[in-house]
Amino acid sequence: MLTATQYIAPLMANFDTSFSKNSTVRYLDNGDIFVVQWDNVRLKDRETEGAFTFQTVLCHNGTIVFSYKDVPLPVEKINSTEHHLCHCDIFVVQWDNVRLKDRETEGAFTFQTVLCHNGTIVFSYKDVPLPVEKINSTEHPVKVGLSDAFMALLSSPQSPGAKRQTIYEYHRVEIDTTKIVNISAFEFTPLPTCLQHNSCEQCIQSNLTSGCGWCNTLQRCSTGIDRYRQEWLDYSCSEEAKDTCDDYAHRGPESSVSPFNSSSSVMTPSPAAQPANTVTEDDTKLLFHHNGNGEEAPEHTAIIAGVVAALVLLVFLTLLAVYYINTHPTVAPPFYLMQRRTNNYWPSVKFRNQGCHSSYAEVDLGGYEKEGFIEAEQC
Repeated sequence: MLTATQYIAPLMANFDTSFSKNSTVRYLDNGDIFVVQWDNVRLKDRETEGAFTFQTVLCHNGTIVFSYKDVPLPVEKINSTEHHLCHCDIFVVQWDNVRLKDRETEGAFTFQTVLCHNGTIVFSYKDVPLPVEKINSTEHPVKVGLSDAFMALLSSPQSPGAKRQTIYEYHRVEIDTTKIVNISAFEFTPLPTCLQHNSCEQCIQSNLTSGCGWCNTLQRCSTGIDRYRQEWLDYSCSEEAKDTCDDYAHRGPESSVSPFNSSSSVMTPSPAAQPANTVTEDDTKLLFHHNGNGEEAPEHTAIIAGVVAALVLLVFLTLLAVYYINTHPTVAPPFYLMQRRTNNYWPSVKFRNQGCHSSYAEVDLGGYEKEGFIEAEQC
């Protein structure tokens, strides 16, 4: 939002010009001066407190004039939580007049959350008709605060061929619910984290953070406990983080990949970099088992497929050899086999040459034992 950092504001507040037809914003430009005037504008949800009238004049020579005609209440009493909560780009979610299920008669809640680009988070409460601690949590959890978690895919100890996808909650900030009252607000200011460092030197030497390690492969600074935990495990960053920046300088940058381009580049971990580290589990984890339905294939499946392929190839080669011997009786292999035959296994055969087709036919020797007996007959 440009209004967060670039503005000329005689009075910036949450004015509602739709309250009355008499509420207007008008401007005039004659080439030398530019005038903007707010007539009878009222604060949203505080319309009964009076109408404001004021103007801004921008002169061609750079002079700026703020003029105020009607200011029904002191400016410092205007609630800034209702408008422009932080000087940054913001994302706002607001709940207006929402009621508890099956307890609708106890009143309506109005509150909002503001997420700022700089990491600041603001909770604002306008209407809280009953204390939060009196809201029944048996049918639905009642929580106030912040929580973050990461997801990791680990081997299941119960089934070596399966993977389990586990969600770990690693950080939580809770608010004292007794302090949530009408017209109250809570601001969360982010602390420095390892992820904000972009180089090995900053990661290791910074006094703002502690426990950081540099993963040269991912070009990322981290403690390993954040939402990028899975990549940290896959690329063995826990071991790599034990090295020094001088070690990375000798290796050169060619072995690294950018963590911000992971969607456009294929990053394949080596077999030695499979997830082997474990994380302490707590009662907030959720398990998802993968048993070969296209997401995770067990390793032994490839071994079985290889054995089956080898057997099929062996059978095919055997059948091919038998077919070749039967269709080519004059070549060396049939003679070699008959010379090495045993009396009880290999039969004596008669060679028949019939035109262009020649073959062997078994003959009865009538009790004679002749090694390699072959009888040739001409047609």
